[in-house]
Amino acid sequence: MKGHEERLVDKRVTYTLEIEGKFYVVENVPARVNEETGEQYFAPATVERLRAKVMGQEKPDKVVETPVYVFDDRTA
Repeated sequence: MKGHEERLVDKRVTYTLEIEGKFYVVENVPARVNEETGEQYFAPATVERLRAKVMGQEKPDKVVETPVYVFDDRTA
């Protein structure tokens, strides 16, 4: 049986995170992306910069309104 080889490529992605019920979106973030699964990997320094950007209350480049839906299994 051949070993499974993960193929990671460098890409720029959109990173989202939720903190205390608020959602934050950071565009153009460098990541290694698994071409098969789409899983994203970030360098520790990149994660630190992301958190500092959001937690440091840096002024966002833009603000977007986002609709929110709750999925209810009882309605079919």
